[in-house]
Amino acid sequence: MAIDGCRKTFAELAAETLPGDMERIRKEMQSPLQLTEFCTSGRGVRTIVKRLRKQDDFSGCYVLLWKGKPFYVGISRRVVTRLRQHGKGTTQFDASLAYRMAKDKVQHHMTRAAAMKDLGFRRAFDGAKRLLIGSSVAFIEIQDPVELYLFEAYCAMELDTHEWNTFRTH
Repeated sequence: MAIDGCRKTFAELAAETLPGDMERIRKEMQSPLQLTEFCTSGRGVRTIVKRLRKQDDFSGCYVLLWKGKPFYVGISRRVVTRLRQHGKGTTQFDASLAYRMAKDKVQHHMTRAAAMKDLGFRRAFDGAKRLLIGSSVAFIEIQDPVELYLFEAYCAMELDTHEWNTFRTH
């Protein structure tokens, strides 16, 4: 029986679908967009979706790049919204990558909430968000949730984004 309605077998996903998705994301990485396109004040999700020639925010995988080099792979059921959160998020939950980057610079034993109130940590967090806003992004649409989850790990391993990608559960 299929998981979450996935119509493909694992063998089909592994042999055909995921490598095909990898080709698509590599093609998109040739002409990435600036993350600022998703984080400009006064430009909402609907406007961005329209500029991308989409009907709605969409499910998919994205790759963040710094000077053309991939450093993070993420997935979301709403890619445009998630990309906005990376650059405009204000909490440890919506800007979780910025939080992890800040924690790498300012080690602490506080709770996440307490760290976000700490001035030194907050500066590192804001600096991480500025770095993210200065990055570029490539993405592909993937509707099937099983394919999406498997592709995130596949893509992160293929692109060697081990510094910021983790698949440990909490």
